[in-house]
Amino acid sequence: MAAALLDRLGRLGRFLWSGWAGLTGLALFAALWQAGHELYGDFILSAPAATVQAAALILTDPASLLLVVETVRRAAEGFLLAVACGAAGGLAAGYSAATMRVARPILTVLLGVPPIAWIVLAMIWFGSSDGTVTTTVVVAATPMIFLGVAEGVMSRDRKLDDMARAFGAGPVQRLRTLGLRHVSAYLFPVLTVALGTAFKVAVMAELLANTGGIGGALAMARANLDVTTALAWVLVAVGGLIAVEYLVVHPVRAEFERWREASRPWGVKR
Repeated sequence: MAAALLDRLGRLGRFLWSGWAGLTGLALFAALWQAGHELYGDFILSAPAATVQAAALILTDPASLLLVVETVRRAAEGFLLAVACGAAGGLAAGYSAATMRVARPILTVLLGVPPIAWIVLAMIWFGSSDGTVTTTVVVAATPMIFLGVAEGVMSRDRKLDDMARAFGAGPVQRLRTLGLRHVSAYLFPVLTVALGTAFKVAVMAELLANTGGIGGALAMARANLDVTTALAWVLVAVGGLIAVEYLVVHPVRAEFERWREASRPWGVKR
């Protein structure tokens, strides 16, 4: 128990220490933002400090905080549904070549339709409700998760499956110990992209369908030509995305990919 706890704490420490590289990138982005502000002025691009102050006011206002929670909830619901549908369909297609051949043209159609078209259709079907946002997120994120899981299953080492079968491992045990661990190397990078897509599409759907949330606040800022407030809401939306990604997706990924620690500088010494 103590060894497992120390191992988890060590991985947590390495994860937090790796954040310095991310902070460096954010600092560079802020410097470019400040240069753009000094070049074009407040009306085109407000200063980073003023935007951060406006974002802090949003997060300290209970009414505005409810809008943030509403958008995060909608995006998370659609994202979780997309993960469930895409992962289940990808596993089925990866293990069945016939299913994959049938699914490919459907995926091409889904990926070819722009998200704004799905928003318009969802507005007709569900009106200005949560269903519009959730449906659009599911349709936008599911195909990429499906493809990531299917490619992971199809690229598995079948000799390992044969070896596990020879040692008496059943289908469920082989899937749990071999298949899912191999698929995770393909799944989690796709989940990161799908999560970003979920938040972007959710805000876009809220703005166009007038369903409140961060999208509704952005529409209000646009009507008032308030660049600082608009950028502040964008900053809050990105902050929500980062929080969900690094507090949910990356910890789960770390549990699935503990075997990678041996190949890292602070991993097992050979």
